[in-house]
Amino acid sequence: MKLTCKAAFLCTAIAAPLAAQSDDINIAFLAASSQNGFNQAIYAGIEEAAAKYEDVNVEIFDGAFSATTQFSQVEDLVAGGRFDGMIVTPNDTVGIATALEDAVAQGVSVAATLFPIGPELSQMEPQVEGLTTTVAADPSIGARAQAEAVADYCADIDPCKVAVIVGQLIYPFDNLRNDTYTEVFAQHSNIEVVATGEGNYSPATSMVAMQDILQANPEIDAVLGSADQHMMGAEIALSDAGIDISSIYMIGGGLNQISVDGIRDGTYDATLAQFPHSMGAAALDALVGSLRGEEVPTWIDEYSLRDVPTIVDKQWLDANPDFQGEWQG
Repeated sequence: MKLTCKAAFLCTAIAAPLAAQSDDINIAFLAASSQNGFNQAIYAGIEEAAAKYEDVNVEIFDGAFSATTQFSQVEDLVAGGRFDGMIVTPNDTVGIATALEDAVAQGVSVAATLFPIGPELSQMEPQVEGLTTTVAADPSIGARAQAEAVADYCADIDPCKVAVIVGQLIYPFDNLRNDTYTEVFAQHSNIEVVATGEGNYSPATSMVAMQDILQANPEIDAVLGSADQHMMGAEIALSDAGIDISSIYMIGGGLNQISVDGIRDGTYDATLAQFPHSMGAAALDALVGSLRGEEVPTWIDEYSLRDVPTIVDKQWLDANPDFQGEWQG
C-alpha cells in the first residue's frame, strides 16, 4: 500500500501497525532450501496456520541445501534475538543438533519437520533436550513401502532390472532410504539394482542421472525415486531415449500434484504419500501452543495428519477423484 504522508510523525503512526509488535510471537522457518517445492509447501502451511493468530509473525530462511549454511543461520538468528521460535527442515539431521541445543539453551523454542534432529532417524521423540516437537515419520517406513511396491511389480519378472535415484547419499536420511531399499531387494533374488543415481531433489539433476544410468543400462524394468522430482527427471530421460514409459514401473515420493496427475493418466504408477502443508501447519500450531505455556505433543506422526494410504496408486486415486496433492512439484 502506498502512503501519502503530510508529516513524518503521521506516516510513522500509520505504518506502525504493519510492523511486528514487541510482544508478538516471531517464528523463523529454516528451509532446507527455499527454492524447493516441498519446502515451499511446508512454509505455506506455516503461513496459513500463523494467519489464524493476530500476534504471530513468520519468516523463511534459505538453507540452500547446505548443512553449513543452515548451521550458521541458527547461530545468527539466536544471536540476533529477534525470534521466539524456529521450525527447521534440516539438511544435516546430526550436524545441526549442536546449534539447536544452543538455541534451546538461549530460550528459543524449536520444532523439526520432515525428519527428527539427531543421530537416530527412526527415533521421533526428542534427541535434542528441550526440543518442542517433531512433525515427521520414520523415513525407513516409507522407503520400505516403496521398495515392497517395486518387489510386487517385479514378482513375475526375472531378472527385474531396477534403477534407484536418491537425493544425495551424503545425507543421512537418503542413506537410510537407500539402505532400506537394498535390504528389501536383497530378499528377492530376481531383482537386480543396476545403478543408483543422485537426483538432489531436482528434475534437471535427475534427468542427467537417469541419462547416465541408461547409457550403461539401456534395459530397465522399474525406476524407484526417493522423491517425485526424481521421477519427473527420469521421465524426460526415458522419453528422450525412445523408451515407452508405460512399460516401466515408476514410483516416487512426496505426492505432489504433478505425480497425482501423472498417476491418473498412466505416466507414473505410484508415489509415497507425504503432506508438507499439513506438516508446516502442525509444527506452527505446536510451537505457538508451547510458547503460550500449553502442553503439546513431542512427536506428531506425519501419517496421522491425513487419511491417505502410505503408497498412493491409480486404484486409490480413481476411488478418490477429488483428491489434490498438497504441493505442486
